Parts: sequence; structure tokens; C-alpha cells
Amino acid sequence: MDVRAARAADKPAIRDVARRSLQASYSLSPKAITTAIQEWYDEIELAETLGEKDRFYLVGEHEGQVVAFSESVLVGDQATLLWLHVDPSYRGEGFAEGLIEETESRLKTAGAERLRGRVLKDNADGNAFYEAQGFEQAGQEEVEIAGRTYTENVWVSTEPGALEPVADGDRTVYVDTEESEKGSVAPFNVVYSDEGRSETYGYFCTNCDRLANAMDAMGRVECDNCGNTRKPARWDAAYL
Repeated sequence: MDVRAARAADKPAIRDVARRSLQASYSLSPKAITTAIQEWYDEIELAETLGEKDRFYLVGEHEGQVVAFSESVLVGDQATLLWLHVDPSYRGEGFAEGLIEETESRLKTAGAERLRGRVLKDNADGNAFYEAQGFEQAGQEEVEIAGRTYTENVWVSTEPGALEPVADGDRTVYVDTEESEKGSVAPFNVVYSDEGRSETYGYFCTNCDRLANAMDAMGRVECDNCGNTRKPARWDAAYL
């Protein structure tokens, strides 16, 4: 498999791989799958993400055909693997391993110190894949898909760092200063309800150093203090 940066001409192939991968990996309704394709892979969305400097969109080709792709984002020195799709017809042939290896290599060259991915808990193949690649499970989060809440496992390429305790009223929550997600003004750090990372509590706005827990139905988080906004960029990080 040859891996290269995605181009505008790859947009139809990217949508096709994503659709086939989603259909093969989950018992999601046709409506949920259609919604995912329309929201993340339409012409306008793809044109915008392909042009972002902190996004890494790579495609894997086999005999001139796009059969896999990955999408990652780099925030500071922390990278998040947003998507890794492999066409079902080419699974089990090492394409996922080759793609994630090249993705991680390019992210490290760009300054990433740690790669983070998230996979739905019931995606046995996706979770087994991360474990086989030497990733450590760092905790769990929740995501809403077509009105239903699912649990995700969070995986990191190295042992997760220390948490920073922060008071929220009468309780103490824990900020992972090494686990960041892109915001409109500054990154958001993930906040856990306990030191074991068993449950996500919310987000910490690094622009004004305050907790930001308000999330709308589309998964967007906005800091009430400064207006910094986190837009969700994925549902699941590995459809293998």
C-alpha cells in the first residue's frame, strides 16, 4: 500500500470508503450512517478540513485505488487520531497497520509527542487493534450518535501523564493537561471525574483557565466565560 496526503480529487473515494466501513463495522441505522457521511464528508466539509494546517489527511492506495484513509489533528504537541477507515474488502491485509504507522510517523515529525485515539467500547476489532499496536487504554468518554449515547474507550500511544486536580464547587475533578482538543480560540483539556479516568467530566478551557461543561445536542462545547468553542470532529476513531 502506498500512503500519501489526500487531495481534493480523493473526496468521492474517501466518502465511499467511509460509508462501506461504517456499514461493515456497526449495526447503525441507515439514517445514522447517512448523517455521518453528510456531516463529515460532504464537499464543503472535506474542502475545509483538507486545507487546515493542523489536520493530517492521509489516504492508502492499492493499485491506484484509495482503500483506506486516516484523519488526525495536531494541537500543540498532542495528536488525536479522529478517523481510521479501511475498505472492508481490504481488511486483514495489513493496510490498517501500515496506515497508522505512517500517520504516527508524520505526526511525530510535525512535533507530536503522543497520539490519542477513541473507539466505541463495542468495537471489539478496533479496540484489539489499538492494543496490538502498543497503545494504553487511558479512560472512557461518551459520544452521542443519532440521538443515542455510546461509551468510547480512549487509547494513548504512551502511558498517560499525571492529572491536575481542580475544584468545581464542593467536588474535585482532574484535568489531563496532555490530552487536548482543538478550540476556536485555544485548546480544551479533557477533565475526568476521578483519578482513574473512568468517566469524563467535561472540558477545561485553556484560554481562560476555567471549566467548560455545557454541551449541546451536536456535541459542541462553549466556554461561558470567553466564548471559546470546541466543535466535535468525529464519532469513532477506528473502523477497521
